[in-house]
Amino acid sequence: MKVNGTPTRAIWRIAAQTVVEIIDQTALPHHYRTLQLASLEDAAHAIRSMQVRGAPLIGATAAYGVALALLRDAGDAALAKAIATLGATRPTAVNLHWALARMQAHLRPLVPAERCAAAWQEAAAIADEDVLQNRAIGEHGLALLRPLAEKRGRLDIMTHCNAGWLATVDHGTALSPVYAAFDAGIEVRVWVSETRPRNQGLLTAWELQQHGVPHTVIADNAAGLLLARGEVDAVIVGADRIAANGDVANKVGTYLKALAAKEAGVPFYVAAPRSTLDFACPSGDTIPIEERAGDELRVLHGCGGDGKPATLRQLAADEAVANPAFDVTPARFVTAIVTERGHCPPDALHCLYPEEAR
Repeated sequence: MKVNGTPTRAIWRIAAQTVVEIIDQTALPHHYRTLQLASLEDAAHAIRSMQVRGAPLIGATAAYGVALALLRDAGDAALAKAIATLGATRPTAVNLHWALARMQAHLRPLVPAERCAAAWQEAAAIADEDVLQNRAIGEHGLALLRPLAEKRGRLDIMTHCNAGWLATVDHGTALSPVYAAFDAGIEVRVWVSETRPRNQGLLTAWELQQHGVPHTVIADNAAGLLLARGEVDAVIVGADRIAANGDVANKVGTYLKALAAKEAGVPFYVAAPRSTLDFACPSGDTIPIEERAGDELRVLHGCGGDGKPATLRQLAADEAVANPAFDVTPARFVTAIVTERGHCPPDALHCLYPEEAR
């Protein structure tokens, strides 16, 4: 996708250097800046602090983190430490553990002298595959959206959190079909939930603006009203982990939208690549839910009147808060799951991935 007209990925290796560059998403939407990751510690901090976020992008960043770690030491102990350090950064997004398992399986059989170069190659392959998969998700998702557009001559789509290209290496998951529809000439508007408390919806608004897609930011609690009024043709969200039975873990607040969509008779789609599908996880009941720091609720972050980053405390430091980062939407509320292989009902994932049949 593009930033200020320039084709840009969310993570990339600086040519001919052993350094990775990312977009610092904690600075958006007020400021666009990039950061360089030069070590395992840099990569782990970027994931933990949400300088990078979104399950596919977390996985790609972790893969590059392993490559950065092996610059110092490519021995067995160093490889194991890198996998453990990165694996502990975020518990819910399965793409993280998928990418680390893939890196370990690829590197462990090699002698240490061969590992560093192989790690860079494998990390780049993971990133490139993510781009191709997300482009395919856009094509398959467009096939679902086009009939809806033909009924009214336009599309009003609701999304939650940020599942655009900022959450992936490129193209996005939930927003990939939206971009595909827009680029195909379909009149599109996106209802963008602010997604408290981290306000990832503001990232969605920023990237939609960069691409020229019409959109309107709404308070999270306005979603049900818009669905009930018939102002939404479909809801599309991404996922951080999808269980084998089709239960979906995604940013907290997704479940409420799914409930409201079901009541309103509006299709609720989930878009995710293969790396988000956890066939070893039988149901959403076994998905770990990350509990994040309470100050994400107590303290607001934004931009002051002088244009500089600013914070505002809305709750006392000792105020008790609960801050679960994700919730689980049962499969019965999901109309279809869209992957790079096509779309299917949530309980039929094995039809798209027969090799995973148990």
